[in-house]
Amino acid sequence: MTDVWSRRAFLSAAGGGALLRGGSAPTAVAAPAGKADDALRAVWRALLLGGEIPAAQEPFRSRLADLGALAGGWRSTMAPAPGSLWPGLGYAGDPELMMQSYHRLRTMAEAYVRPGTGVTGDGVLRSALLGGLDHLHADVYHAGRERYGNWYCWQIGAPQALLDLCVLLYEEVPAAGLVDFCAAVDHFVPDSAVGSYTGTSTGANRVDLCRVLALRGVVGGDPAKLALARDALAPVFPYVTAGDGLYRDGSFVQHTWVPYTGTYGAVLLGGLGMLFALLKGTPWQVTDPGTQIAFDAVERAWAPFLFNGLVMDCVSGRAVSRGLMIADPHQVQQDDHARGHAVLASVLLLAEGADTAERARWRGLVKGWMARDHYSRPLADTALPLASLARLAAVESDASVTALPEPVGHRLFPSMDRATHRRPRWAASLSMASKRIAHYETGNGENLRGWHTGSGMLCWWGADYGNGQYSDAFWPTVDPYRLPGTTVSRKVLADGAGGDWGASRPDTAWVGGTTDGEFASLGQHLRGLGSTLTARRSWFFLADTVVCLGAGIRCSDGTPVETVIDNRNLGATGTHALTVGGVVQPATPGWSAAFPSPGWAHLAGFGGYVMSGSGTFRALREARTGRWSEVNRGGSTKPLTRRYLTLWHDHGTDPAGAGYVHQLMPGATPAQTAARAAAAGWLAVLANSETTQGVSVPSLGFTGANFWQAGSAGPLEATAPCSVTVRERPDGTATVCVSDPAREAASLTVVWNRPVTAVLSQPPDVVSVTAGTRLRLSFGSLTAAEGAGRQVVVRLG
Repeated sequence: MTDVWSRRAFLSAAGGGALLRGGSAPTAVAAPAGKADDALRAVWRALLLGGEIPAAQEPFRSRLADLGALAGGWRSTMAPAPGSLWPGLGYAGDPELMMQSYHRLRTMAEAYVRPGTGVTGDGVLRSALLGGLDHLHADVYHAGRERYGNWYCWQIGAPQALLDLCVLLYEEVPAAGLVDFCAAVDHFVPDSAVGSYTGTSTGANRVDLCRVLALRGVVGGDPAKLALARDALAPVFPYVTAGDGLYRDGSFVQHTWVPYTGTYGAVLLGGLGMLFALLKGTPWQVTDPGTQIAFDAVERAWAPFLFNGLVMDCVSGRAVSRGLMIADPHQVQQDDHARGHAVLASVLLLAEGADTAERARWRGLVKGWMARDHYSRPLADTALPLASLARLAAVESDASVTALPEPVGHRLFPSMDRATHRRPRWAASLSMASKRIAHYETGNGENLRGWHTGSGMLCWWGADYGNGQYSDAFWPTVDPYRLPGTTVSRKVLADGAGGDWGASRPDTAWVGGTTDGEFASLGQHLRGLGSTLTARRSWFFLADTVVCLGAGIRCSDGTPVETVIDNRNLGATGTHALTVGGVVQPATPGWSAAFPSPGWAHLAGFGGYVMSGSGTFRALREARTGRWSEVNRGGSTKPLTRRYLTLWHDHGTDPAGAGYVHQLMPGATPAQTAARAAAAGWLAVLANSETTQGVSVPSLGFTGANFWQAGSAGPLEATAPCSVTVRERPDGTATVCVSDPAREAASLTVVWNRPVTAVLSQPPDVVSVTAGTRLRLSFGSLTAAEGAGRQVVVRLG
């Protein structure tokens, strides 16, 4: 089974392509093409090129010159032969190289039609383009040809590029050629490709297929294809409850088990924007009321994972391993910022079809994200297509658009086992795994060592620091057994362990938690990938800290087990000072030491850590060398070295019930960290066992508990597994949030031993409520809530 994503297809001018795995090609008789509608072709051409670009201004002048040089180089090396169009891109056994050949032609065509490239209207380039199109058609991509290898190359990657070429070169391609090219598309992408919403025709893939059908209608003058493309979008819009698509809680899943907001989700976002814009004001305009779900998703699904211009790695699947790729002629690194910039451009594209208020707000959000991206300026991103660059530049220069600030709050995505926490000066993300969501995704030789991503990886960024933490060659150089925040066995795993395409799902259900929208109580029943490791882990996300608890850590692998407090990428030469208990430690790579707990540590330029449990914690400085090819078989073999500072709890070999308690304090000073460690009454650990984990912070009015079984934690009691978050407010009210993360309890009663005079609001699934000297809430089954919390607001006694 293969699944190839063209290395640069994601960043194509229309937002790229998505893919799923497997599937056979239905066949159809090719339909003759007619004259395309001039207006529709003009709209699509403008979408592809981004409108008029100030060719004499930077960064466009340099980018256009680079585009022309690239096209000229490819023109000069083109050598049509049986099975290839360029030496080194032999596609006889690999359709990805056929697809890459079409993408090269598309890039050359863009250089041919754009002013300022140095090859605009060049006759030799024109001849090469037409010759290349004819060669690929005759040799490989034509009606009657049996496809081989990955379905995506034949149904999405190649036809998208081919149809874009037909639009860009419409006046140059002979009419007979247009007929032949449309017949080829009809053969590989018949109407039956969107006949049912299953298999490889769901989510972002369905949007890409609709793009192919719509452009086939434009190029071939076929109204029926345009109508089919419009109608086939309908299944994309409704919320799903399983498999691929958008969920009511804002989750976006592709490949059935993988959170993919940052890549496939961006493809869906940009693809919808392109199609909405193409069909707007025509007889085929998309009028399905479900489109509002897509518009709502900008802030419900995408915005929570965008921070200072980057998109968080926890929702980018195996794309995190695509750094420097051999197939990239410019060797441009793809990272969280580059993926984020593509999402920003897609938001602007979708905004053109939104209402006036939404469009204005989204443009303000994008301008804010761009302004705060000091690590990787979007307009200097050489991976961005010129059309995307033009859209971003237009917003940046528009004085009428006010940059909006980062949102503050907590968002829980129970349908994809992810959460984001946003504070005024920092943000964090948490990645978990369950029987619903994979530990990680590998496939096609990509993301070979992301094994422990779902074992509680906790990433965080500061408002104006640490924004390159996971961008700067992190994935090829980090110790894959010490991803930040994770609890793992050091058992050696093979590359791609657990299986391709999200096969590595643990047999656990209790993963999730509760949030009041600002603070949160999250938990994970952890089972290690390819390991006997089990643990109960909880995170309590608060104002200036994340309180982390672990209990019941058990393993019989015969290897050490560790909980990584943090693992900071210090760059190629970083010597950031580490202070432990007031003493500055050596900055020499290779230094390591163990320290008693309770204790505290502070890493200059990042923040503080407070260890409250018993035993010891360890620290290590190391310089690690790796290659992108070690985590992605298509990656660069160039060695890269980065320095790391790692803090962790060493639970020993084969622990039989180990635990930990610590706090992560982003941006804290040494004095603030020391003060928190000395403030014995600030945090109360109510429980930390295999039955219950809970904490209380009186100064914040916060009490949170995760019940793995029926039990109690301080003032809270529960009759079944659940998560509970309580927030007491200064106005004399309190919010009690309850969820069933496992989605298994037939009934549930939660008791809060606190005087309550009245219940101000409650959801319909509360079957009984009793106030007085204590609050008693009884629920029926919460399975239908799909892990989401239920909030009850009360007035305190």
